[in-house]
Amino acid sequence: MAIEQMAMPQLGESVTEGTISKWLVSPGDQVNKYDPIAEVMTDKVNAEVPSSFTGTITELVGEEGQTLAVGEIICKIETEETAAEEAPKREEVQNTPADTDSNRAGKDQSNKARYSPAVLRLAGEHGIQLEEVEGTGAGGRITRKDIQKIIDSGMQQKTEASAPAAVQTTQQAPKQQQKQAPAPALSAGDIEIPVTGVRKAIAANMHKSKTEIPHAWTMMEVDVTNMTAYRNSMKDSFKQKEGFNLTFFAFFVKAAAQALKEFPQMNSMWAGDKIVQKKDINISIAVATEDSLFVPVIKHADEKTIKGIAREITDLAKKVRDGRLAADDMQGGTFTVNNTGSFGSVQSMGIINHPQAAILQVESIVKRPVVMNNGMIAVRDMVNLCLSLDHRVLDGLVCGRFLGRVKEILENIDENTSVY
Repeated sequence: MAIEQMAMPQLGESVTEGTISKWLVSPGDQVNKYDPIAEVMTDKVNAEVPSSFTGTITELVGEEGQTLAVGEIICKIETEETAAEEAPKREEVQNTPADTDSNRAGKDQSNKARYSPAVLRLAGEHGIQLEEVEGTGAGGRITRKDIQKIIDSGMQQKTEASAPAAVQTTQQAPKQQQKQAPAPALSAGDIEIPVTGVRKAIAANMHKSKTEIPHAWTMMEVDVTNMTAYRNSMKDSFKQKEGFNLTFFAFFVKAAAQALKEFPQMNSMWAGDKIVQKKDINISIAVATEDSLFVPVIKHADEKTIKGIAREITDLAKKVRDGRLAADDMQGGTFTVNNTGSFGSVQSMGIINHPQAAILQVESIVKRPVVMNNGMIAVRDMVNLCLSLDHRVLDGLVCGRFLGRVKEILENIDENTSVY
């Protein structure tokens, strides 16, 4: 026997710490290697952490809600076997007959009702009643593989009984929290909302951005009348042909990527005693859920067509909603384009996504009377582009030229522009 220590893993190339949002095991639980034991939130992704060993959980060192640096100990596991001894036993398990009801009755089912958010979302989407699923995880815990197996077999049944259980589980408060600042006095009717691991990660990253980065801001208005008419003329045929939407946002992301290639200084990061100008143009986009904000990345956006970018936006947004966003989907961003216009904003100053040097806010497209070059007044589709910049890295001259180039690209999009 030996006591092995599990450390906080590195869940991304620039991730230095993680917050334990939920333990999926308790002291005394038996776990197999690769069984998920905890949900950990970083400023990039929420992920399940697998066990590195097969054995018994002896101590949970990290508490729910606690933030630990990469490499710090999170729990201890008592192991009995070496990897070489485990292999034959795994073969035995694979060759045993399927469980009967009487066999299942004698199994440890202590974790049967402990569902991860990913399992809840997947089961809810496919109408699977979790109480009827046989879990293969530690203590009878239901894993994503268990749900996916049912989906692949086509045996799922839509029920309403699972919904209350899902709501109840997701609303459970963490067992333990870190010490917090004194709370304001409560009045009748006030509601206290626990700060989750996701919200803590967002708060920490935003605080770091605002305290470390000297923000400056500029705005430019753009006439997108021709672009709007072109997109509207082909959106239905595009959806029918491709199976996903051709959004206005795809045009803006493509224009930003093209301008970044011409103004590579914008694609830079502050690194203490030097500025790093990134070769790859990877556009971060903000995708919001009801209570969280995720920033997945469109890799090599300058090499993609408008259609390719539209597909990536659709796929990444679906991954966020389905809880399938992986650490790799959040890594490598060099510049952020944020679609603030989707909720009606016409002007805003974004907080830069650390350690990037700028963020471009795309506001609502609105119809306004505009004085044309010939002196006539016409109703045009106008949009404000708002750019926040890190003044350590960028100055007004290059930012003005960059924004002017984005404006030029957008104002020259018409029926002759190819989305393919």
